[in-house]
Amino acid sequence: MPATNTPTHFGWVTKCFHWLTALLILTAIVLGVLAHDAAFDTSQQLARKAWLFSFHKTVGIAAFFVAVMRVIWALTQPRPGKISGKSWEHRLAEVAHWALYFSMILVPLAGWVTHAASSGYAPIWWPFGQSLPLVPKSPDLSVIAGQIHMAWEKILIIAILLHVAGALKHHLIDKDATLRRMLVGSPDVQVTPNHKSLIGPGVAVGAFIVVAAIGWARADVAAPNSQNALAQPAASGWTVENGTVAITVMQFGNAVDGQFADWTAAIEFDPDVAAGAAGSVEGQIAIGSLTLGSVTGQAMGPDYFAADQFPTANYNGNIIAVQDGHVLIGNVTLRGTTRPFEMPFTLTVDGQTADAEGQFSLARLDFGIGTNQQDGGQLGFDVLVNVALTATRSD
Repeated sequence: MPATNTPTHFGWVTKCFHWLTALLILTAIVLGVLAHDAAFDTSQQLARKAWLFSFHKTVGIAAFFVAVMRVIWALTQPRPGKISGKSWEHRLAEVAHWALYFSMILVPLAGWVTHAASSGYAPIWWPFGQSLPLVPKSPDLSVIAGQIHMAWEKILIIAILLHVAGALKHHLIDKDATLRRMLVGSPDVQVTPNHKSLIGPGVAVGAFIVVAAIGWARADVAAPNSQNALAQPAASGWTVENGTVAITVMQFGNAVDGQFADWTAAIEFDPDVAAGAAGSVEGQIAIGSLTLGSVTGQAMGPDYFAADQFPTANYNGNIIAVQDGHVLIGNVTLRGTTRPFEMPFTLTVDGQTADAEGQFSLARLDFGIGTNQQDGGQLGFDVLVNVALTATRSD
C-alpha cells in the first residue's frame, strides 16, 4: 500500500490520520461529557472531576495537532474520486467533509483559548505551560472562546454523524467500496473524478462567522454578573474613582485569580493624622459579580459562596495610622458569618487624590465555604484578598 493517495485509493498515511483523529476526537468528546457531569461535592469528587477535565484537555490538544497535520497532508494529496452516489449526495458529503475539517481544528483550538484566557484547576498534562502566545488572561475572551467551543462542538458531532451515516449507507445499501477504501487493503474500484467546488468551504466559513458572532454577542449573557444591584453608598469624604477587589485561591497547587466587578466603598479619611484613628471605611461586594477563572460557576454554588442565598458581602472598619503606614481593622460578613480582619495598606496622597493598595487573607472554612473540601492540597484553606483603589476628596 503506497504512502500517498492515488486517483482511486487513499494512502496509508491518510488512513492513519483518519483513524487516529477519529479516536482522539471521540475520546475527547466522551471525556468532556463525563467531566462536565461529574459531581464535585467532596474532595475525592473534585479530584476526579479535575482529572477528567485535564484528560479531556490533553486529548483535545493532541487531537488539534493531529487534525492540523491531517489537513495539511490532505491539501498536498489528490483526493480519490467518488465511487457512487447522486449529485446532491456528493454536495452534502462535501459540506459535511469541510465542516468536519473546520470543527476538528476549531473545537480544540477554541477550548485551548478558553483555558489559556482563564485561570483554574485541571491543567493540560504537558511540559509547555498553560498559556498561549497573544492570548491574555481575560474573562470576556474566555467566555467568547467557550461559546465558540461549545457551538462548534455541536457542529462537530453533527458532521461526525453525517460522515458515519454516509459511510454506512455506502457500505450497507449501495454495497460499494467507499468504507472499505479507508480500511486495510486496496479494493478494486471504479471512480468518478472529483470536481472542485467552493460550496463546502464556503458553508464552513459562513458557519464559523455566524458562530463567532453569536459567541461574541453572548459574552455578556454568559459571563457571571450580579443579580442584585448594590445600593449606592452614602455620601462620604472620598469618592472611589476606580479600583479592584481581587482574590486568589489555590487549587491543586495552582493559583486561581478572581475579581469582583461590582463593589462599593464609603470612605472617611484624614491624611493629616500621623498616629491613631484616621478614618473609616464601609461597603458591600456583589458576590455574583465574581469571575474566578474556569471555576466561576462552581464558586457560586451552595457549597461555596452560595450567591443565590447570600448575594452580598459586607465590610466595615477603622483606618489606623501607624508608624510605618496605615492599617484597616474591621469585620467582613460573608455567607451570614462575620469575622474580623486586618489589612495593612500603602497610601500615596497627591493633592486631592489618594491611591491605596493592600492585602489580607481570610480562612474560607471560617465562613462555611467549601466545608466538604478538607484537603488543603486540593483547595487551599486561605484566600488572599487584594485591594487597590484610587479615590478623590469630595468637595
